[in-house]
Amino acid sequence: MGPTASGKTALSLELAAFGFEIISADSVQVYRYLNIGSGKPAVEERSSVRHYCIDIVDPDYNFTAGEFCRCADSAVGEIAQRGKVPLFVGGTGLYIDSYFFGLSEIPTVEESIKKDLLQELQKRGIASLYKELKECDPAFASRIHPNDRQRILRGLEVFRQSGRPLSSFFGETMRRASENTLFVGLRVARDVLRERISERVDSMLRSGLVEEVECLRERGYGPDLKSMKSIGYAEVNLFLDGHMDKSGLAEKIKINTARYAKRQMTWFGKNDRIQWFAPEEKSRIFDVILKWKETSG
Repeated sequence: MGPTASGKTALSLELAAFGFEIISADSVQVYRYLNIGSGKPAVEERSSVRHYCIDIVDPDYNFTAGEFCRCADSAVGEIAQRGKVPLFVGGTGLYIDSYFFGLSEIPTVEESIKKDLLQELQKRGIASLYKELKECDPAFASRIHPNDRQRILRGLEVFRQSGRPLSSFFGETMRRASENTLFVGLRVARDVLRERISERVDSMLRSGLVEEVECLRERGYGPDLKSMKSIGYAEVNLFLDGHMDKSGLAEKIKINTARYAKRQMTWFGKNDRIQWFAPEEKSRIFDVILKWKETSG
């Protein structure tokens, strides 16, 4: 099994010259048409280096971690047939953990349960639901932010449907990680990260993020879809629906992105197999990965 990397940089493209092909572990890049806000690699990059798990479903499809595992398995098979090595790149911790450390098939949740929880969210608030999640699934609750609406609801949905904590479904099936799997992470100083987030958000808005969301809505993909609740898309939808001034749009996206980045570091920080580097330590990263490739191949 190939190395994994949390973070998306030009480094992954440079490694492709050494026989790697890229599997995106990003929960937004799987959706077609969500291009600017998800930071998808440019078309020319994807034509020069094979990428997988990008643009595979429409925005109204409820894509799951289990489906990511199946898509990634297929990609790994294709890559191996060409004598290449898979390089997983991306920051969706649930996708990485599900693939490498195991995820069993989570039961389908009845719509009535989802509806009831949404009503409770309106009446009780997210803090109350998070408290309930800590009581029924402390392991899963400890890994997510108390304001992570999507995952809190998901944890409670599964518990009410099955009577089992969501965390109990992890690790029941194939663990694809082996002793030879290499995990590499990029750690950026907080002030540098804030600056990069600010630059990226400003660039996305200049590149037409608002117009992209308008086009998505014209296609019939509304703000209630899971894909359209992603950071960047959710805030633009609020702006388009008159719930936010344009002057505050960029700042809101920056704040939410910074919070998400903090949650990512908390999530990946629990994986003691990750070797951490600063992005500018490119030569050290290359040495570690190429040495791994020599000894494992």
